[in-house]
Amino acid sequence: MYYFCTMTESNRQKKIGGVLQEDLANELQTMLRDAGQTGVIISVSKVKVTADLSIAKVYVSVFPPDKAESIVNELNGIKPAIKHRIALITKDQLRKMPDLSFYNDDSLEYIENIEKAVKGGDNPLENPEILPKRKKS
Repeated sequence: MYYFCTMTESNRQKKIGGVLQEDLANELQTMLRDAGQTGVIISVSKVKVTADLSIAKVYVSVFPPDKAESIVNELNGIKPAIKHRIALITKDQLRKMPDLSFYNDDSLEYIENIEKAVKGGDNPLENPEILPKRKKS
């Protein structure tokens, strides 16, 4: 007999994800400002923490979208520094700081492309080749 369990986030995972999301958003904006990056906006759209609380997947939205890939790569390159800064902020709330992995959240851009296709007369439901395929992460 097989038992299938649904992998839902526990309240603790959600709480830690929310704390990390808020602190990461503030810290990334501060880092952007300090680096002198103008015309770039980063928002943390979602943080998913694994069940053992060892890894946090951080989904960021970057505007303008053409700079998203380079910024996400840069964030992944300086993960230890970001983790250290967040650990200092959350030291009273978290016993152990999870490892961070940054991913580009392109859902807003994807929705915008769908709207453009529909308004332009092309129906992505009838012709799915109009829109690029999305990768699941």
